[in-house]
This record gives sequence, structure tokens and C-alpha cells, in this order.
Amino acid sequence: MNLELRQLRYFVAVAEELHFGRAAARLHMTQPPLSQTIAALEETLGAPLFLRNRRQVELTGAGSALLPEARRLLEGAAGLGALVRRAAAGEAGRLALSFVTPADYSVLPSLLRDYSAAYPNVQLVLQEATTDVQVDDLLHERIDCGLVIPPLSEKAQVHLDYAKLLEEPLVLCAPAGVLPDAGKPVDLNTLRRLPLIIFPRKSAPSLYDAILSCFHEAGLSPEIGQEAIQMQTIVSLVSAGMGLALVPQSVSNLRRPGVEYRALAGPTPPVELGLAWRRDNASPVLRGFLELLRKT
Repeated sequence: MNLELRQLRYFVAVAEELHFGRAAARLHMTQPPLSQTIAALEETLGAPLFLRNRRQVELTGAGSALLPEARRLLEGAAGLGALVRRAAAGEAGRLALSFVTPADYSVLPSLLRDYSAAYPNVQLVLQEATTDVQVDDLLHERIDCGLVIPPLSEKAQVHLDYAKLLEEPLVLCAPAGVLPDAGKPVDLNTLRRLPLIIFPRKSAPSLYDAILSCFHEAGLSPEIGQEAIQMQTIVSLVSAGMGLALVPQSVSNLRRPGVEYRALAGPTPPVELGLAWRRDNASPVLRGFLELLRKT
């Protein structure tokens, strides 16, 4: 079946006027080609759409059923131009964004709020994932961009661009009641020996190395008690008394009963967070997201 929008537009005009002469005048055409078009449409659909006699024109049951659907199709077609223009400008479409857990407690909420306000017609598809998973997803074009903890591998740097968004210190996350001198920065040497809860190195090598360097600078070799890939899990394990953890400062916004966050005495290696995306991704939606990021 091969329907044309022109046929549906002619059909709607006749259905609303219930008069071929008035419909032809409304369409700025003569009556014979209008009648021929309606006849061809009826033949295509396999059913009469109008009852015709010398006095009046009426819709058949088939015509009455077709009318609302024809109007809907015509309205949808009329909006296609605007939709295409919005998509070309990055104002409509879909943006797949992944993020590491620390982003959820730092840059992500404000970034999503600003982007949704600027581009309300873009569908945001969000997924929490570790940096290694995000890099693989970016290289295989499963996501548009990702909030990651650098550095990126040499292989990834061939295909990906990166923009730094945030740098923050590590802080201590410990079970409530085990830290001395309430509110003061903590020297790792003053803590009673508790197992360390940490990310697997594969998931965030720079974060893993930064955490261990804090202990090594203090002359300590921590016992690795548990590994977990999500900050929520790490903090929950700390609240259960399973050990202590060093986490990016923004994670202290995650409150759990039985957990205390405290600054470390002395300097700590900074933890960086940034956005990565494929260099060859020409999506207008991604372009709009990056432009907003540059402005904010």
C-alpha cells in the first residue's frame, strides 16, 4: 500500500467540507483532479470513503474511521521540519552519559540540572560505571560521553578527547567512634590498624595508587580487607565496621549512620575528574552538551 500525504490532505478537506466544490476551492484546485485523487485513494484502501449523490456528500464508516488517523498523520508530518531543525541544532535527540560514583556527589547534579534546563527536549540516558567500563563503551560507541577518573590509556587517547572538570583531595572515611580528636585532621599513624576498603585497581588505577601512596608516605602498608567498585558500597562497608577507606572529598556528601569523614593531616594526592568523549562523534546533541560545559 502506497499512501501519499497529498491524498490524505485532500481527503481531510472533503471530509470537513462534505462538498467537493468547496474542498477544491479550499485547496486552490479544480474539482476533477480532486475527485480523481479521492477515487485513487479509495481504490488503494479497498473501501469507499464517501457516499455521493446529487444533494450531499457523507462519510462512510470507513471514512469516519480514517479521518482522525489522517489528521494525526498530517499533524505529525507538519512537525517533522521543526523536529529535524531541533535535532540538527542539538535541541532534540538522545544523549547517553555514564559517570563514576564520585561525580554523583560533585559535578553531576548541577550539570544535569543546567543541561536539562537548556535542552528540555533531549532524552538523557544515564548509567553509573567505572572508568574502565566507560572507556570500552566509548571506544565501541555505546555511549556519547563519560565522567571518568583519568588517566586514560594510550589506546584510548588515540580516539578520545578529555576535559578536566574537578580536582579534590582524599579524605578519611572511618567507622564512627574510632577517630581521635573530634573534628581535627587525622594522621594515619595515629589510627588503630583497620583493614582498608578500596576500589579494584583495574577499575580506577590512579585513585587506587593515590590511596596507597598516602599510606606509604606515612610508612604504612595497609591490609586490603575488601574491594568494591561503587562508593556507596565502600561507605556501607565502613559503616558496618569492616574497615576504613580513603575517598574523594565529594563523597563525604554521602551520609551513612555509623560513618565519620575527616580530613587527613598533611598534603594528599589530588583526585581528578573529567569528561571523555569520542573525537569523531559528530552528534549535534553531544556538541550542545560540550558547549554548555565550556560555558559553565
